[in-house]
Amino acid sequence: MYKFDTKVQYLKYKVLREVARLAWNDGLLDGLTDIPKTIVPGKTPTMRCCIYKERAILSERVKIAMGGNRENPNVIEVIEIACDECPMGGYEVTNACRGCLAHRCLDACRFGAISFDQSHVAHIDKSKCKECGACARVCPYTAIVSRKRPCENACKVKAIQMNEDKSAAINGEKCIACGACVYQCPFGAITDKSFILDAIDILKKSENNRKYKVYAVVAPSISSQFSYAKLGQVITGLKELGFHTVIEAALGADMVADAESRELVEKGFLTSSCCPAFVSYIEKNFPDLASNISHNLSPMATIAKYLKEHENGCKVIFIGPCTAKKAEVQKESVRPYVDVVLTFEELQALFDSKDIDITALSEGVLDNASYFGRIFARCGGLADAVAEGIKEHGNTDFELKACSCDGIEQCRIALLKKSKNLIDVNFIEGMACTGGCIGGAGCLTHGEKNKAEVDKYGREALEKTITDAISVLR
Repeated sequence: MYKFDTKVQYLKYKVLREVARLAWNDGLLDGLTDIPKTIVPGKTPTMRCCIYKERAILSERVKIAMGGNRENPNVIEVIEIACDECPMGGYEVTNACRGCLAHRCLDACRFGAISFDQSHVAHIDKSKCKECGACARVCPYTAIVSRKRPCENACKVKAIQMNEDKSAAINGEKCIACGACVYQCPFGAITDKSFILDAIDILKKSENNRKYKVYAVVAPSISSQFSYAKLGQVITGLKELGFHTVIEAALGADMVADAESRELVEKGFLTSSCCPAFVSYIEKNFPDLASNISHNLSPMATIAKYLKEHENGCKVIFIGPCTAKKAEVQKESVRPYVDVVLTFEELQALFDSKDIDITALSEGVLDNASYFGRIFARCGGLADAVAEGIKEHGNTDFELKACSCDGIEQCRIALLKKSKNLIDVNFIEGMACTGGCIGGAGCLTHGEKNKAEVDKYGREALEKTITDAISVLR
């Protein structure tokens, strides 16, 4: 059994696996909301206060595994009944306060929210506190702490709010679908909709009538996942699921690097278009810079577009680490090319739903892209690929001044500086997830070792230049 990062991930996986298992065997009906019998909790609660609440929450998890609320365009949903255990008091004074004489917290507070009792212990008046954190920063005992919920701390775009029932609520006007809240919620109350049933439906129809071929387009970050098996075995496992061929999204990355490097030289300044969460962040928070977003589709959409144009009637299912990709495929510019997006978590559930032990399989071959296309998976890889593209095009007079942003906070700083002409860069590579795609919410594992695995995978590419990689497509 594969070991997940957290028990929350494992719970999510079990629900996905059993829903998928029923779907393969025609055990699901449209609109089914009952809990699959294979995952019904026992008579004694194991995670919640009572068995009835466990059942109610599990029922909601099943609904989201089956696609969630289709009327809600956001791919991130909140299971409200599961969101009730987190403190939401803002800044509080803990018992670490020693009642010191300095009273730096009092001096730091500009809103008169700090007072002291007869023991000189500090207290915060919530009606006056503005949650600025100035008091916490100056306390020599770190006695003042922020009791924000994990989802609020994880969401760097401030899209998480609290509703009247004190459950988390997502502001769709701000949310960029990065999934940071999904991975950080310790109760699994925030999760991404799954379209695993759509993928199974496509694969089953392809197997039954042979009218179309189904292509799996896999993100290069797959090289850092499924660490218990060999990558070639994962490729064979995908074909066992019914995929006709497995294509690297990294080949689409080569195509993007080739086109984007030309576009950059022509226009003089660009922001990258590969990370859909980063693109959404610019559109919602820096609209004046939106015209500078590269006009190239993402690597996923680029290679999918090529497949659709050259393989009549084919279906394309993208598999990667990204929840924001599920939102990207809703765009008019992408919807015609990508039929379904799955995460690595969901792929693991698919394998196990059909009892496919990938460690027992022979090794398939996945070799479509160059080193530069493959390293798109980690922060800095895109900038390196654009530099290579400029070099291969012979544009020796153009000086690349790239800024690679690792996480949405770095993206915000770079975009803010650029909007005020405070930074001398001509290309901003934005990665919403820390580390890049290897830190995506849909990953099986999250860790620094993933970067080394991606670089190793890149070095194994037979095609050493971007030009060589895309030459077979012309």
